[in-house]
Order: sequence, then structure tokens, then C-alpha cells
Amino acid sequence: MHADETPPMTPTRTLGPTAPAVPRTEAPAQGTGPAPWVFRLVMVGLVLTALNLRPAITSLGALLEEVRDGLHMSGSVAGVLTSVPPLCFAVFGIMAPRLARRFGPGAVVCAGMAAITAGLVIRPLVGGTAGFLAASALALMGIAVSNVLMPVIVKRWFPDRVGSMTGLYSMALALGTSLAAAVTVPMTEAMGGSWKAGLGVWAALAAAAVLPWIPLVRDRGVASGHSEAHRPQAPALRITRSRTAWALACFFGLQATAAYITMGWMPQIFRDAGVSAGTAGVLLALTMAMGVPLAFVIPRVAARMRSQGPIVVLLGACGLAGYAGLYLAPSGGAWLWALLLGVSNCAFPLALTMIGMRSRSGAGVVRLSAFAQSTGYLISIPGPLLVGVLYQHSGGWGLPIALMAALMVPQMAAGILAGRDRTIEDEC
Repeated sequence: MHADETPPMTPTRTLGPTAPAVPRTEAPAQGTGPAPWVFRLVMVGLVLTALNLRPAITSLGALLEEVRDGLHMSGSVAGVLTSVPPLCFAVFGIMAPRLARRFGPGAVVCAGMAAITAGLVIRPLVGGTAGFLAASALALMGIAVSNVLMPVIVKRWFPDRVGSMTGLYSMALALGTSLAAAVTVPMTEAMGGSWKAGLGVWAALAAAAVLPWIPLVRDRGVASGHSEAHRPQAPALRITRSRTAWALACFFGLQATAAYITMGWMPQIFRDAGVSAGTAGVLLALTMAMGVPLAFVIPRVAARMRSQGPIVVLLGACGLAGYAGLYLAPSGGAWLWALLLGVSNCAFPLALTMIGMRSRSGAGVVRLSAFAQSTGYLISIPGPLLVGVLYQHSGGWGLPIALMAALMVPQMAAGILAGRDRTIEDEC
């Protein structure tokens, strides 16, 4: 969930979701550019920002039972709560490029980190479900805009080190995701068992991420100049004629569905099977931590292949095996199921890699990324909600897990179509 890492990018294009193309300028360090300490500050800001792009989601997943009891939520309402992240990513992520053009990406990321801080502070303090959802949406809005602009900032400040810096913040993102899943429950117990304290403590990390961006608020290097996005282009709606674009959007949406169901519900599945709350959080952390090494490996392997279908099938098979294990013996092989689902969830970096490979131009990649990810996040919204409804009305996890496994089949089919060796320019 998700989120999001980007595939390796060349110095002439930006692959971030809905991100505008970046002017072909020299690195800021050349000529009379910023001092070296500014680059170190940006690097620190990237890492701290990435660390904050998932804890608001995975910390809630680890304490979902306590939150439901404390706010008297039904299973259906809890399903709505787990559907909020993709909704916010779809809605607010689209706004990020426009905000960056007007205010500069540094200012928008700084505001995003401030929004995450405010949301994480407010949501444990409110007394009702509506206020909790609103505060969560505020934090997720900050995550959405910051997530979209990370590739833009990398391109702006490190044009000759795009791959290594993208890998750095991708690793930090996966680390923050798994860390929040692993330590939220132990920290909550150490602070007296209050779920409010366990969720609110993550605001401190978000507040720390605001600081590096304050000196960069006035930097508008990416927002100025004549970019590829300002050149005459074919009508944007032409991309809807591409079967590859639609296949990518469906693949992205279905893998996002699996990711947000995992982040929102997997700890509860293990807890209902008799696993302790602390261990359930660690199991979720293991699933999320698989993204650290595989985010480096999968894009590099996929880029060397003419068709990415075999990787799609391998990841899907791991997902089906993990869901079968959850259905048959959720506690008996919990560690293996968490590992398999972690591998399956690495369809995310694969999807982003394929976005970069399915267009011949930088402008085409930006348009394809915007279409595939915004459409994909919209597709992913009903999944977590439907899981909550099935869980409440069936009284168990059999039907929800069967739904998760069933969704893996169209995900594999869409991924095979999206992974064919062709570009959207051949179809539009």
C-alpha cells in the first residue's frame, strides 16, 4: 500500500505518478548552485519523508481491533477505514503536480509532512468515528502529495544519481512500513496499553520530517522553466484507447487492493486465529519488509526481459499459496504465509517498472503513470471495504480470504497483458 517506489529513471524523464516532466537543466550544484550542505539536507529530507509514508496506515492495522472497540466501529465501518488510503491517494495525488508548479515541490512536501503530523496528533484525540476518519484523511492527504513528488525532487537535486537516490528512499519507505507494523503494539503496551498513545506517537517522526524542508520552501526549480509537459501533445484521452494502458491500470489497481487489504486486515486475521497482537504486528512487518530487498531486484530483472509475464505469474503464485495457507492453517504456518504474501506484494515495484517500459517518450511515461495509478487506486477502493463487510456478515475469515485469492487471478491476467513487449504509442 501503499504508495509509492519508482522504477529506475533516466536523466531525461520522470517516472513518478502524475508527476510533471522536469526541465532538462543541469544539476543545481553546478555553477552558482546551492552549497554542498543543501544537498545533504535534501537527502535527509528524502529519507525522513519516505519513513513517514506508511506508518499512519500500518500502525492502524496493528491496533485495528483496539480502535474498533474504542470507537465502537462495526466491521463495515472498519472496512471503510481501510479503504480511505487508496481513495486519498487517488484524489489528492492528482493535485500534487499542480501544487508543485504553483508553490514548488519543496514547499508542497513540507506542507505534506505538516499535514501528516497534524492528522496523527488529532485522530487519537477525537471521540468519534467521523472525526477519526477525517483526521486520518488529513494525514493521508499529506502522504499522497509527498509520495507523488518524491521522484520529482530526486530528479531536481540528483539528476546524475536518480537510481541510487530512488533506491535510498524506496528502502526507507519499506523500512518505515515494516517498523510501524512491528513496534506499534510493543510501544502501546509500554505506554500503558492505550491505543491512542500507540497511534499518536508516530506524529513525532512526522514532525521531524518537516524540519529539513523548511529551508527549501522557496525553491521552485522544478516548477519553473519550459518542460516537456508544456509542449504540444496529443489529447490526453488518447491513452484510453490503449489496451496496454488499461491492462496496467487494472494490474496496478488489483495489486494495490491486495496491499491495502494486507496492511489493514492481516494482523486481525492472525489475531483471530490465536496469534498474539505483538506477533501479528511482527508478521505484518515481515510482509512489508520483503519490499526492501525485492524493490531493488525485481525492477532490474524485469528491465532485462522482453516480457514481464513470468514475474507476474511467479508473484501471483506466491500470493495464492499465502492465501491458501491463511485459509487452511492461519496460525500453524503464519511465518511462511507472511513471507509468501510479502513476495506477492512486490508486484508494486514491478508495476512501476512496467509503466516506465511501456512508452517510448518521457511525456508518454508521465501520462501513462498518471492514468494507470489514478485509475488503479480508484479500482482498489472497494476491496478493503468488501473484506470488512464479508467478515462482519459471515462471522469468520473464510469468505474474505477466498475473495483475496480470487482477485489474484485477474491480477495475473492483467499483468501478463501489461507485460507484453509493446508501447502505448503503438496502440494510441
